[in-house]
Amino acid sequence: MLDIHVLREDSARIAQNLRDRHARVFEDLAPGAAADPAGADWAAQTVARLVDLDAAYLGLLRRQDELRQQQNQTSAAMKSVGSLPKDQQAAERARLIEQGKQLRTDERSLVDQTEAALRARDEAWARVPNLTHPDTPRGRTDDDHRELRRVGTPRDFAAEGFAPRDHLAVAESLDLVDFEAGAKVAGQKFYYLKHEAVLLDLALQHFALGVAARHGFALHTTPDLARDEILRGLGFQPRGESTQVYSVADSDLCLVGTAEITLGGMLADAILEEEQLPLLLAGLSHCFRTEAGSAGQESKGLYRVHQFTKVELFAFTTPEQSEAMHERLLAIEEEIFQALKIPYRVLDIASGDLGGPAFRKFDLEAWMPGRGAHGEITSTSNCTDYQARRLRIRYRPAGEGKPKPRHVHMLNGTAVATSRALVAILENYQQQDGTVAVPEVLQPLVGKPVIGPRRRA
Repeated sequence: MLDIHVLREDSARIAQNLRDRHARVFEDLAPGAAADPAGADWAAQTVARLVDLDAAYLGLLRRQDELRQQQNQTSAAMKSVGSLPKDQQAAERARLIEQGKQLRTDERSLVDQTEAALRARDEAWARVPNLTHPDTPRGRTDDDHRELRRVGTPRDFAAEGFAPRDHLAVAESLDLVDFEAGAKVAGQKFYYLKHEAVLLDLALQHFALGVAARHGFALHTTPDLARDEILRGLGFQPRGESTQVYSVADSDLCLVGTAEITLGGMLADAILEEEQLPLLLAGLSHCFRTEAGSAGQESKGLYRVHQFTKVELFAFTTPEQSEAMHERLLAIEEEIFQALKIPYRVLDIASGDLGGPAFRKFDLEAWMPGRGAHGEITSTSNCTDYQARRLRIRYRPAGEGKPKPRHVHMLNGTAVATSRALVAILENYQQQDGTVAVPEVLQPLVGKPVIGPRRRA
């Protein structure tokens, strides 16, 4: 969550950020039409309600201070009872004892009220998204994203004399995937990879981990499960109708949708030393997503599935290091897909399409000949201290004495999500004779340069 002092000292900034991100905090206060000046009132009303919740909590804290002062005064008066005439001492002592009992009763009630007020404020405050980088394009549609560059030239299939097929047609023709068996065993959008597709999947993992290791990332395989509190700390919604997370019945565990959760949660409640930063981690994990509401041509096949494998990059930095680290994560993602020789473009994602924790987000979109358009293959986000505040991850600045710990900045980036990388490879490397060439950097791991039809026994 954000530092509450931003609300107290610059509430107008919070209101504008809500408008920029079209973010709803309270169900009855929703974003209005962007072109309608009156439609902006919901953001001001949202901030006013947040201010009221914070003021209610602060008011109860002041009442607690006043109550403690009264208790101190009562204790002091009790000590001075002996200085009164003897015929007044018993009555005064009884009065002060009764007053002390009432103050203790009031204190218990006030503590309960204060805790309830803090919960109410923090539950609402936790729904407020991170602030937004000033260079992030404002808007909420795909047309509002800013294209930063294009790398690589898409193949001219027409010049080669054939029309490209989508990855699913290519994979099924070569017996590389079985969605029918996946649906039978686990349900729609589950699948089996087969034959060389298994080797391609493993080769992508191995290659991405090797790149991460060369860049100084400590390699991990992570749990596929995490506690609700860790998911919430990273800004994910583990339960409820809108969740994209699979939860485990009769437990506080969820299947993770990304190793961002398990890598970020590793240091919950930790205090690092500044010389440990930046701390670079890479995690290999299975990823599980409900993909509720996903449908359409762009979601077919391996592009949007319930389970896949991913290599995730994660960094803990000082605030001063995080913007440069964000560019570094993006450069590593580009290095991987340049090595695979997949044409792609880089997008600076618009404010209205950012996830709650992200301060800024870059996407890589690969050219996918089967759909004749680009499709997202990786992303990288700078979440500043938004997640660190929830997870209580701090560092101690270098210096004389014991400087007060500060919250770290946390960043994540996808090195490779193997399912979508397979989509890009199958479509970009398909050949006129129905085979698929293997990217040169993966050939030693796959064991062959070309994937062809199955030989019949």
